[in-house]
Amino acid sequence: MNIAKKITGLGTVALLAIGLAACGSDSANTGSGESSDSVGKSVGYKITGIDPGAGIMETTETAIEEYELDDWELVSGSSAAMTAALKKAYDKEEPIIVTGWNPHWKFAKYDLKYLEDPKGVYGGAEEIHSIGRLNLEEDHPEAYKLLQQFHWEDADMGAVMLEIQDGEKPEVAAQNWIDANEEKVAEWTDGVNKVDGDKFKLAYVAWDSEIASTNVIKLVLEDLGYDVTISQVEAGPMWSAIADGSADASLAGWLPVTHKTYAEKFEGKFVDIGISMENVKIGLTVPAYMDIDSIEDLKE
Repeated sequence: MNIAKKITGLGTVALLAIGLAACGSDSANTGSGESSDSVGKSVGYKITGIDPGAGIMETTETAIEEYELDDWELVSGSSAAMTAALKKAYDKEEPIIVTGWNPHWKFAKYDLKYLEDPKGVYGGAEEIHSIGRLNLEEDHPEAYKLLQQFHWEDADMGAVMLEIQDGEKPEVAAQNWIDANEEKVAEWTDGVNKVDGDKFKLAYVAWDSEIASTNVIKLVLEDLGYDVTISQVEAGPMWSAIADGSADASLAGWLPVTHKTYAEKFEGKFVDIGISMENVKIGLTVPAYMDIDSIEDLKE
């Protein structure tokens, strides 16, 4: 893949161009924060991604191949680094393309849009699954029943994520949501008996969505009497931990596309406990002010 081109700031040449524009030349600015150059040139042919082990990164590499985006580079980092880059560009109304998924607080904070995916590389609506190690139901029937009954909406998770983003500690934001949603939590714990200090380990990826769900369920399990440990890992190690039994469960199984590779790799070595959220989505995301609608437009 070619090395990404650098974006240069306004200098003498740009000022001369503006002067020429006043004399009748075509304007070099669209008025929406973008240059009249291609979108690729305006972003240095870079897509800003997250951690390299995330399924959305693998899918994006596939999208680059399927759409023949030969000059493009997918830049790995972390979820936090991606959102920081998005904020920096958005505040200046500059172009940027990031790997996106919802639920995520960035869709509430910024006016964003997914690029159309006519080849269907990113698939349709996704689901977030709770997954567990083999024999989990036999060893921890109460926790298993809770996870089976755990289901919430985009707005629920979004409330926790936004509070964390605004500076609250994850466990405090999780407790605030639990206190405000006692009826929903009661549905999750319906018929679930309390235990006496049973140890339980949850593994999760450092996505804002999974930080929110893991902290909420940790507190609910602790209220039931469990001694809960949560461990932050990347996607591959998370699935490995479930498969080898070093973690009991995870709330971060994004299927059928995002974690397809891991689900296939560890088939028969984990239990799909249930779906906690439907109609989630992944894809390439841009600010709404950018004049681009489809991944195919990136070839221009």
